[in-house]
Amino acid sequence: MLMNKKKALVFVVVAVVLLITAYLIIVSKTDAPREFAQIQKEGVLNIVTDYNPVGYYVSGDTIAGFNYELIELLKTCTSLRIEVFLESSLDNSIHGLETGKYDVLARNIPITSELRSTLSFTEPIAQNRQVLIQRKKEFNDGVEPIKSHLNLAKKTLYVPLNSPAILRIRNLSHEIGDTIFIKEDESYSAEQLAMLVASKDIDYAVCDEKVASVIAKSLPEIDYSTLIGFTHIEAWAISEKSPILLDSLNIWIRKVKNMPEYDKAYQKYYK
Repeated sequence: MLMNKKKALVFVVVAVVLLITAYLIIVSKTDAPREFAQIQKEGVLNIVTDYNPVGYYVSGDTIAGFNYELIELLKTCTSLRIEVFLESSLDNSIHGLETGKYDVLARNIPITSELRSTLSFTEPIAQNRQVLIQRKKEFNDGVEPIKSHLNLAKKTLYVPLNSPAILRIRNLSHEIGDTIFIKEDESYSAEQLAMLVASKDIDYAVCDEKVASVIAKSLPEIDYSTLIGFTHIEAWAISEKSPILLDSLNIWIRKVKNMPEYDKAYQKYYK
């Protein structure tokens, strides 16, 4: 009887050890950024992007957008199977890079010193500017749109959660010597915030100029002529812990940028 109890105890201990070992193996595979060797071995590159009217969207029964077209061109440069995931939150996308859920962040974000502390950026993809979204005079009870940065003092500007525009707004606040309030919205994208401006739910938002120019076609109420920042470089990003992947990705991007299809896509969405 005593021997049977000992055997049972040994069996339980072994089973627990095996379960813990299996768990640690799974965690080690899923909770860390993947490097190129691991990606190549598995044969799949996971790319995350966001749904917006410039980068990635559905037009009729087809998918379109600048980042979508770049991803399609990227497929011609590698034998890897590319899986695309949609994620509206930049914070969630970055977390996905850190945990190995995603390998590449393919949304055009400004290259800033703040983001460089956690991300590695690829070759430049495009150029863009941040603009103030507000209502035109005829849709704003006769009040003229703000043209001078000095008039942003004490105003509240809405941006998506963890938007790269936050750093620029803070710098602008220092430049004018007054407070500009920033309201980060956890639920809405820049495009949706522009819609809230048009419907008078909020007064001001900050958005990429290229996105603003597209949504203004369906929102005649909004004005986006006031710049918040200078022209900035945009790029894709990966985890800083995947330097070999960065080298490979840059090689592919250079090839893509030398294709005539890249110029056509850039002219279509950015000019």
